[in-house]
Amino acid sequence: MGVIFDTSFLIEAERRESEISQFAENEKEEVFGISVITVAELLHGVHRADSTKRRLKRSAYVEKVIELFPIYNFEISIARIYAELWCDLSRKGIQIGAHDLIIGSTALSLGFAVATYNLRHYEKIEGLKIAGMGNGVKP
Repeated sequence: MGVIFDTSFLIEAERRESEISQFAENEKEEVFGISVITVAELLHGVHRADSTKRRLKRSAYVEKVIELFPIYNFEISIARIYAELWCDLSRKGIQIGAHDLIIGSTALSLGFAVATYNLRHYEKIEGLKIAGMGNGVKP
């Protein structure tokens, strides 16, 4: 099985100054990747930096993540899963942010788990496996 890194996971890894490249080195045991939405969220963080120094540091980290991991685009097969999940959750009165729902849909389409610190959204997606926090994937 593979793992899709959620933005919260990658931000925590950056804060802890974890060496994210070790995940790429262990890809023989497990496949790691990110959604294109995660790339957008990380780049948004670069642009929001409150100083040039912080912007440059974030930018270097984000570029390293982009270089190291496969990026899964939002394509029609994922859009179909997304639309069904969105409808099912809406019928139940459950709201999940569009970005998290796209990331979850991407993971489901690939049969992957999501590594996240944002459990409150991802736990609501039926059938989605959560990695990390005690499951062997830690930043």
